[in-house]
Amino acid sequence: MNAFDRRQSAQYRAEAEARWGQSAAYAAYEQKTGHYSGQDWRAAAAGMDRIMGELAACRSRGAAPDSPEAQGLVKALQDHISAHYYPCTPRILAGLGQMYADDERFRANIDRHGDGAAAYIRDAVAAYCGK
Repeated sequence: MNAFDRRQSAQYRAEAEARWGQSAAYAAYEQKTGHYSGQDWRAAAAGMDRIMGELAACRSRGAAPDSPEAQGLVKALQDHISAHYYPCTPRILAGLGQMYADDERFRANIDRHGDGAAAYIRDAVAAYCGK
């Protein structure tokens, strides 16, 4: 399973460039991913998918979004994004968490891990970021 539908990646990229193209984070993204091979992209996506799946499993087990397990996975998510895409500050991470639940495309892809996974991840990220 892939939490993010790669068929829509060109559309997502165009939207991201229009919205954040002038930001330092976007420049870092371009620099970091500009040389990525197909294998690099698949590995980065697989890592995101694994973390999303583990967060959904926390929800299924009844772990609260602010539980140590969920919070450790949010830290892993932040670290993964920073390692593979761009520096993921708490502010950026909080925005991503909200987007995962609010944007129906992201929500549908993430909720393939289980209904409510995107909302749970949003809540776990908000707890992690102190919101």
